[in-house]
Amino acid sequence: MQFALLNGVTIHYQTIGAPAGKPVIVFSNALGTDFRIWRDVIVRLAGDYAIVTYDMRGHGLSDIGEAPYSMDDHVSDLEALLDHLELKQAIICGLSVGGMVAQGLYTRRRDLVRALILCDTASKIGDAHGWNSRIEAVNGGGIAAIADSILERWFTADFRRPGNPEFAGYRNMLTRTPVEGYAGTCAALRDCDYTHEAGQIGVPALCVVGEQDGSTPPDVVLDTAKRIPGARYEVISGAGHMPCVEQPETLSAVIRAFISDLDTGGREG
Repeated sequence: MQFALLNGVTIHYQTIGAPAGKPVIVFSNALGTDFRIWRDVIVRLAGDYAIVTYDMRGHGLSDIGEAPYSMDDHVSDLEALLDHLELKQAIICGLSVGGMVAQGLYTRRRDLVRALILCDTASKIGDAHGWNSRIEAVNGGGIAAIADSILERWFTADFRRPGNPEFAGYRNMLTRTPVEGYAGTCAALRDCDYTHEAGQIGVPALCVVGEQDGSTPPDVVLDTAKRIPGARYEVISGAGHMPCVEQPETLSAVIRAFISDLDTGGREG
């Protein structure tokens, strides 16, 4: 396992090397998860790309730090990790809040960002009332109190079928997230709005969404894609909020095609 002390917080990360000259992809996780959500995508991409994954503060094996957080806190951690690894530029792939962190990194340090892959995310997610209600619920009854409603938005009915051990495992991942880290990141999401900044993104961007995403539905992701100049938009069937879990082969193929176009200079509007 790999760890780094960044901004006073211990961050858990993983690097997988590739031959010199290969593109670097950095994966950022979603609220209530850790970097293991990317496993089935990474195994399909490793070797052809250098890979970096990490647990954002308050999640996985990373420290909680001082919560609640701002989105700037999460962005600063990613910026510091790239500097720690001496990466000059990378393709940033983020899911949900991870996608907002990716947008924030571009806003602050566009020199670090070769391209953006924004999975099941938006320039603004939810509203203050919704996030405050969620914070109150988890502080009062723990994440288990709201887990069923979250998982219904995350995964398709087929994935949530009784007896599916994968679904049980992801439920464990969610409910075992530290309450401080979960609620702290809810506060960051509540207070963040990159709607204006989306129109200023000047690198190639891919916006991907699961067809049955109940957290950031396709119309929400499409609205963000329309704001980003030249962004590509892809809908993945048979997936909810986490195509990386339910349809990793399809998502991996979409990512490969997007990066291949970067190498050939192509860019779709």
